[in-house]
Amino acid sequence: MINPSLYQINTRVWLNKLSQELGRRATLDDIPDAELDEIAKIGFDWVYFLGVWQTGIMGREISRGNPDWRKEAIELFGDDFQEDYICGSCFAVTGYHIHENLGDNAAMLRLRDRLHQRGIKLMLDFVPNHTAPDHPWIETNSDFYIQGTQADIEREPYNYIQIELPAGSKIFAHGRDPYFPGWSDTLQLNYGNPKLQEAMLAELFNVAHLCDGVRCDMAMLILPNIFEHTWGIPMEAFWSDAISQVKQQYADFIFMAEVYWNLEWELQQLGFDYTYDKRLYDRVHQQQAIPVREHLYADLDFQSKLARFIENHDEPRANATFPPRVHQAAAILTYFTPGLRFFHQGQLQGWSQKISMHLCYAPQERTVPKLERFYHQLLDCLALDIVREGNWQLLECVAAWEGNLTWNNFIAFVWEGKDERLLLITVNYAPYQGQCYVHLPFESLRGERYRLQDLMNDVSYDRLGDKLISRGLYLDVPAWGYHVFDIS
Repeated sequence: MINPSLYQINTRVWLNKLSQELGRRATLDDIPDAELDEIAKIGFDWVYFLGVWQTGIMGREISRGNPDWRKEAIELFGDDFQEDYICGSCFAVTGYHIHENLGDNAAMLRLRDRLHQRGIKLMLDFVPNHTAPDHPWIETNSDFYIQGTQADIEREPYNYIQIELPAGSKIFAHGRDPYFPGWSDTLQLNYGNPKLQEAMLAELFNVAHLCDGVRCDMAMLILPNIFEHTWGIPMEAFWSDAISQVKQQYADFIFMAEVYWNLEWELQQLGFDYTYDKRLYDRVHQQQAIPVREHLYADLDFQSKLARFIENHDEPRANATFPPRVHQAAAILTYFTPGLRFFHQGQLQGWSQKISMHLCYAPQERTVPKLERFYHQLLDCLALDIVREGNWQLLECVAAWEGNLTWNNFIAFVWEGKDERLLLITVNYAPYQGQCYVHLPFESLRGERYRLQDLMNDVSYDRLGDKLISRGLYLDVPAWGYHVFDIS
């Protein structure tokens, strides 16, 4: 798939809502075919089912006892809060088999088959850095974890935990990245132990048997230099060999990395098909055009492997952080660039409540009709062959007249199809009206009159091709305004 679209579903929340509707516990087999039909109809190529793996009692109790996580849940639900709404983080995994509340591995395979019948591929999680504190390995293979001393736990109580085992108590490090305190519901795996690496590769194969791709949680944490910097323990490289071995058995299997700290290119070179584009997300949040445009200067080999998003389960809801007009402009900039287009359940409806990963329920939210219409139009455009298989090019914008500096707020790019069809996207990414000329360096435009039909707004313009080439396309656009011109 070229430039695919992915839809992320919070599996536990979705099935618990379905359970309330059915009056019994719903499993993966109860997901209605009509829901899958709708996902296919909208145009998604992938569905990422978040949080399907078995979790344990210890992780759940840590989540319920954490005052910050508990306060967040109570504020979300208000008087409707119930204790069982906090079920523990889905990233505190005790085993790579489907959670008993959701069904079993066979149910996941049946769901995968139903998705395949609709031309959709299935993505699941892989959490390489840590496990839950009550993972079976704690008793059977405690050397798979980084262990500490009494001095460690006294000096950094937020980074270590003492666990009672049949052979006596031991102190273990919480999973963490080097810039934040440890995740208190996890234990850190020791990638300096070759046996642990073998075991994690086997777990990765268990996951690959059930799906078509994985989203690898905090993938950069087990790069050798990052791991040694964090823990002072050298390790052999894991990702390149692991990805290669999985793809030898599952040739079309896809790896997507959650990655930060400008390490996207490094992980792409290790074999990841897609890496998070957090830099674009942060720059559209700044609501300034120049940083966004500078990011889009990057080489296309790099950009085509970026996963573009304006919200996901880790980030605030787009409708809660972007004003409405900025929201739409940011979505146009994000999703019309090359790479994987990453959408989050509820984003299309304009939901505004972020759901913590420690929760398996969510409050009811109303749909925002205007945003829903916008996203359906956007997805219709993203389904066009020209946006899937065409050539993408960033365009130059120049001043409409001397002294008018508003041209610098414009970002313009074009998709060119095999039949020389053009799809021109322009955004005035600024809080005030602006004007510019957009250079269209396409000799094929000469000698004809063209209609510019906006696929996202009900407007069209007729222009002479010679003028489009010689002078450019003149734009006068309101604050946060945009066009998606089909030029024919």
